[in-house]
Amino acid sequence: MTNNDIFKKLRVALQLRDDEIVKILELVDFRISRSELGAFFRKEDHPNYMECGDQVLRNFLNGLVIHLRGPKPVKGEKGKSKKED
Repeated sequence: MTNNDIFKKLRVALQLRDDEIVKILELVDFRISRSELGAFFRKEDHPNYMECGDQVLRNFLNGLVIHLRGPKPVKGEKGKSKKED
């Protein structure tokens, strides 16, 4: 299974649109255009097909964690109550 296959399956399973994926990647400061993204989802024999590298998939997964869970709390904020502010 290729990175492209994994990316496609996650996109379908999570019902994500291209613009949502671009925003998820921006959460980890990874910039990609919608046309570049579309190249990953094409068939391998298409002239504009592009192989999805490890870096793109890794950044998508890291962004997806932030998207679903929210940003990681800053150290020391976890147990802080409002009265301590």
